[in-house]
Amino acid sequence: MFSFSMLRTYGCFATLGKVLGVIFLLSSPVHAASPIKILALGDSLTQGYGLAEPDGLVPQLQNWFDTRDIAVTWINAGVSGDTTAGGLDRVEWMLDPDIDCVMVALGGNDMLRGIDPSATRANLSGILDILVKQSKQIILVGMQAPANYGPEYQSSFDAIFPELAQEFGATYIPSYFVPLQSFPLGSDALRQVMQRDGIHPNERGVAMIVDYLGPILRAALIQQN
Repeated sequence: MFSFSMLRTYGCFATLGKVLGVIFLLSSPVHAASPIKILALGDSLTQGYGLAEPDGLVPQLQNWFDTRDIAVTWINAGVSGDTTAGGLDRVEWMLDPDIDCVMVALGGNDMLRGIDPSATRANLSGILDILVKQSKQIILVGMQAPANYGPEYQSSFDAIFPELAQEFGATYIPSYFVPLQSFPLGSDALRQVMQRDGIHPNERGVAMIVDYLGPILRAALIQQN
């Protein structure tokens, strides 16, 4: 059963660290002969669990780019409950030559199930290897394990995402939940942007996440294209 404290699963209060050094490019438009197609490969947070379709992450990201006249088309490949193993099983057949970029946001359910971090690393590495071989731009969304998993598990799990991002040349985003980390755990302010399960953001929380992700994604796309 989910609990409010499980927000830490998705790195809500993880250290932001170094995000990207390309934010200075935000004032430049993305120019493309045709829309850049981005596949969002993830779990329930990507899929839009518990929300009306227009309020989910991918539709709100699409709207963010549309309202700025940036030629990007988002494809929602989020599956509630999916693990990195599930992502590895399905990623290759979800790709087509027209997809330019894949945003990978998997691993939270691995941690909830106590899957060995070495298996999570191997699955994510497999996903990223497929994307590199197909010449897809990669955006990797990370997360961190809570302290109650123990220091060994925590350090092993936390290292997966930044290390793989560096290995495969991916744009690294520490967590979907970075914009919510200023809210104290259990506070009314945080509850107002979360669904009742205490782990999935509501439409207001998603809007905050999109306002955070949008400029980073735009800068990454400019840099690549």
